[in-house]
Amino acid sequence: PPPSSPVSPGSPDPLGIVHRAALVIEDGRVAWTGTESEAPATDSRLDLAGRAVLPGFVDSHTHLLFAGDRTEEFRARMAGRPYAAGGIRTTVAATRAAGADELAANLDRHLAELLRQGTTTVETKSGYGLTVEDEARALRLAATRTEEVTFLGAHVPAPEHREDPDAYVALVTGPMLDACAPHARWIDVFCERGAFDGDRSREILTAGVRRGLVPRIHAGQLGPGPGVRLGVELGAASVDHCTHLTDADVDALADAARRPEPTVACLLPGCEFSTRSPYPDARRLLDAGVPVALSTDCNPGSSYTSSMAFCVAVAVREMGMTPDEAIHAATAGGAAALRRTDVGRLVPGARADLLVLDAPSAVHLAYRPGVPLVAGVWRDGAPVAGPLAAAAGGDPTGDTPWTPRKPIARGREGTNPG
Repeated sequence: PPPSSPVSPGSPDPLGIVHRAALVIEDGRVAWTGTESEAPATDSRLDLAGRAVLPGFVDSHTHLLFAGDRTEEFRARMAGRPYAAGGIRTTVAATRAAGADELAANLDRHLAELLRQGTTTVETKSGYGLTVEDEARALRLAATRTEEVTFLGAHVPAPEHREDPDAYVALVTGPMLDACAPHARWIDVFCERGAFDGDRSREILTAGVRRGLVPRIHAGQLGPGPGVRLGVELGAASVDHCTHLTDADVDALADAARRPEPTVACLLPGCEFSTRSPYPDARRLLDAGVPVALSTDCNPGSSYTSSMAFCVAVAVREMGMTPDEAIHAATAGGAAALRRTDVGRLVPGARADLLVLDAPSAVHLAYRPGVPLVAGVWRDGAPVAGPLAAAAGGDPTGDTPWTPRKPIARGREGTNPG
């Protein structure tokens, strides 16, 4: 189905599965798909021996620009201490102190992890610098690796502005936005207790929209609040977390699903796993017709996983999703959250971003949790990770450098040039 369409509950085939399939790649794109018996002649051929092939995962919410470690915070949570937004400041201190080479090496290490596990499109954010210089430094670096870059100066108020959040909002919407907007496509805000309330979140997001950035928003992670409805009102591409939703929140998202560009509910089960919080109710959203994405939320504090397969398994076990719905959310759903139509699906004209499982069905991602099933990853038609990549003459390590790729196609968007 189109990536902007929600999975229909009860649909017998939400993924459009083709059995005994073949796929033809030409110039980095999918040129043809269908059954093997009808495949056209090609210059070369790779027999995958009945393994499942699916689109590369699209991870639409990560925080990879950081330094430091929060192992002790995790240890304390597992001993019973609740999660709170303030722990972000620990990473802020480490990130500010890190050199450019350290930040780049850390980013590349996590991107290689993601690639080896089948993720071929990644969004990542700033938010661990919280000064003009540190936020701009992070975004400049991110923009050398991915086209999906988000300005999150409004992660939490900077430590030096803790007693005067309005002054920090003025910094974010003024000099910081001026320095960061040229390197970003998206603007985000953590609309949550301990971070930014609804009024300040609105001020920050609307300032970004005036600068041509497209909004997205962290909302409903720690409790109900205004963030989900604010995101819908402002036409955000996604509202992320959605752990605590009111009926009005769900109604707003369902109404937005009828728009040409819906607001996607991006669910982050790694966060609930790591913080021992209630899981989002994906079934409630899907039954209301809301488009859903799954993402890792890879970050050092609340969800230090880079495995989309893990998120799929948790979503099936804990969030009311069928395996096919979860796989759709991790691929086409993530593409919709980034307003992309060239990734997250394998149709003619799309990027030839795909992963091969050492299993006969994608259902094995949930059926065999924790098992490293990714046998090969292709990005833009090139084999870049896994033993099958080596067999195809590519790099099996996943260390292939990430560079920005101009999207072949996006959904309709407003003033931002992309």
